[in-house]
Amino acid sequence: MNPKRWLREHSLKLLAIRDTPEAIAGGVAIGIFIGFTPLIGLKTALTILFAWLTRSNILAAVIASAAHDILFPVMPVIFRWEYDVGYWLLSSPHHLPPSIGKTHWDIHQLRSWSNLLTIGKPLMVGATICSAPFAFFSYVITKRLVARHHLKKRLQGEEHGKPGAL
Repeated sequence: MNPKRWLREHSLKLLAIRDTPEAIAGGVAIGIFIGFTPLIGLKTALTILFAWLTRSNILAAVIASAAHDILFPVMPVIFRWEYDVGYWLLSSPHHLPPSIGKTHWDIHQLRSWSNLLTIGKPLMVGATICSAPFAFFSYVITKRLVARHHLKKRLQGEEHGKPGAL
């Protein structure tokens, strides 16, 4: 499917949700924020949980998280970028991690808890720092678009004799 068409269909689904612009925008921001994390098997569950806890729209959060999956082919690059940012922030004095080519990979070492902490901690810190601006801007943009869409629908409803229709 054409990515542009796919994105348009998902945005139309967001506009069809009957909720406040703030709740829909909050759901989108949560979906985008969690979409940047490396928690691949937990993204949908975490998206639903945080949308519910913040009283944001759960459907909007799931749609945004699914729309974020369009970046799946470039996620290894994004994860490396997030890891670099997290590693730099957590190291003292600040320095970038060694290049991937100099790292010796062992399959048994990858599954160890110590490796999870040495790689996972910088990756999660970097994911949090890097995804926050995207979540903030998606909130602002979505809130404006949904509010404009609701106003347009309300005005169309009033033209057809349905006061306050949404």
